[in-house]
Order: sequence, then C-alpha cells, then structure tokens
Amino acid sequence: MTTHSQSQPGARPTGAGIPDPLLLASLLGGMDAALFAVDRDGRVTHWNHEAERLLGWTGAEALGRRGLGGWVVRERDAVDVHDRLLAVTGDGAAAAAARQVQEFPFVTKDGSRLLVRAQTAAVRDSRGSVAGAYCAFSDVHAQLDLERRIALSEALLGGSSWSVLLVDADLRTVALNEPAARALAVTAVETLGEPLAEFLGSGLEELEGALEQALAGDPPPDPVELWVTLHEDGSYEDQDGETRGGLPGGRRRCWLSGFLPLGSPLATEPSPLGVAWVFQDVTPSRRQTREVSRQRFRDGQLNRAARVAAECADPMDAAAVHLDFALAGFAEHALLDVVPASRPGGGGGGGRAGGGGAGRAGG
Repeated sequence: MTTHSQSQPGARPTGAGIPDPLLLASLLGGMDAALFAVDRDGRVTHWNHEAERLLGWTGAEALGRRGLGGWVVRERDAVDVHDRLLAVTGDGAAAAAARQVQEFPFVTKDGSRLLVRAQTAAVRDSRGSVAGAYCAFSDVHAQLDLERRIALSEALLGGSSWSVLLVDADLRTVALNEPAARALAVTAVETLGEPLAEFLGSGLEELEGALEQALAGDPPPDPVELWVTLHEDGSYEDQDGETRGGLPGGRRRCWLSGFLPLGSPLATEPSPLGVAWVFQDVTPSRRQTREVSRQRFRDGQLNRAARVAAECADPMDAAAVHLDFALAGFAEHALLDVVPASRPGGGGGGGRAGGGGAGRAGG
C-alpha cells in the first residue's frame, strides 16, 4: 500500500507494534471520503486514495506542494479557497467553530470542474497548538443524491397518503408509516421485527412471493392486486357487548401493491437491505366492481334463459332451461315446486300429473 502522508522519522511503535504513521496511513487510505491536510502555510501534508480517485492527482504529485492554486483550484479562485480552508486555523469567530461545512470549486487533473462539499477543521499538535487544517470532501452531486434519497424515504414514511412498509432480507417488518398501520389494523410498535404472518392470513404466500422476487432484484414490473385476510380488523366489543370499530368491509382486503428493492448506495457490492412495499387499500372499489360484474352476468343469464324458454313447448322444459341458466350465476342448487294439473285452480297444463315436489339440482 502506498502511504500518501508525510511522517516524522523515528516514530515510536505503539500498542501491538504498529507505528503511528502506518496506522494513520491505513485509516486515511480506507476512508470513503476524500481527504487532504495542509499545514498553516498551506503546504499539503496528507492526501488519501479517495482524493486521488476524485481529483486525479496522485499522492506523490500532491504532497509537499504549497497552495492549491493552478492545480486543484483555478488561479482566480486560489486566494478565496485558501482563506476559507485555513479560516479554522485563525483566531477569529470562524476558527472558534469545531468544523465548517462549505463548497469548493475544485479542478481535476484532466481540467474538469468538480464542485465538492467539504468539511474543514483545525488539526492540533500534542501541545494543543494549531498545526494546520484538514479538508474531507465529496462530489456535491453525489452528496445531494444521497440527501434526496434520505428525504424521499422520510417523506414516504412521514407524509405519504400511500401505505409504506419496509421489510428486511428476512421479510421482517422494520418500519411502516401511519397509513400502513391503519391498513393492517395494528400499531407501529406491534409490527417491528415481526414476520407478516403474524398479521395476515390468506394471501400471505402471494405477498411473500412478490417480496422475495423483489429481494432477488426482479420486482413485479406493474402494480399487483393482492387479496389478503387480516387476523384482526381493529374491531372491539363495548361494555354492552356490541361490536364497534373495525375496517369497512371486514378483514378481507384488496391492496394495490408495488415493490421496491432497497440497496445501500455506499456499499461497494450489491447488498440487499430489504424491500419497500408500497400499497393502497382499494377494497371498496374492487368490491363494487365485482358486484356490478356479477349483476351484469346474472341479468344476461336471465335474458338468455327467457329467450330459450320461450321456444319450449313443454312448461317443464322451460322451467328446466331457466334453472340451467340461473344456477351458473346465482346458486349451486335449486328447488322447483310443481303444481299438478289435476289440482283445482292449478291452471290448465301448469305441470305434469303426479309431479308434486319434483326438483332439479345442478352446479
């Protein structure tokens, strides 16, 4: 490993025998943030691998250079950047702060502009005197992207009208927002760390299948309608024994669902953190749609039955036709009472003689 720092000769070993400069170089080299340090004269004393990656200048090229103008920053910006960088080493109000966060217009080795967000702070020696300053920085666009992701997650969990529930790689609940808690008829505390089987009955296998598909990196491309049954619907009995509360329509729910795999933007390799399950309760509208479709089908069946039965010469055949059509849309079994023709007032030819109590069943 190349050490991108200047060290004092003859440094004493510490602890398990690792010299201080080597330990410092390892810490600096393994940081996710780019970092360099300067002394009070603006001379570069430390330069880590991430700074080399972002700016293109190697440690050998950077160490020992006095000032940043003409290579890391443009000459026209050099004085301003130098003053702001070393402001933490002075005696003014800026130096009194533990650290400062600001933005610098840097230049890469190939001449590209790079706006960075930097944290600067004073570096003190063993006597407590200010020896220089360090600057830890990252690409401002990458930082803003991370902040947007965090803000989006907070907005979804805080103020979204959609229900949002997060599960980990073991499909255990780690977070949910208020609409999701209402949809499950539970409190947020009750769900944390619990598998979904604790709250859902039928439909659970289909839900877990979609979550596992999302964990594998292949979530359903379109929203999915899931019909599930809740173990509880939030109802309770009052002091008079009457059932109160509960979700409209009971425990059987239809949720329009989308699934978003979650991964760390800071990990060097893909590592699933879990899945965000975003859903909306559409039970009333779906039930209404089902009722309308069922009624339309039944009306069509009766209309067809009336047309076919009108062509039957035998009233008994006409009745059987009605049953054949009606059973498909109304019931699984039917009972047909027949009035004998010999019965007084039975209406001429209303049925077959001796047919009282005849019936027909079908499915």
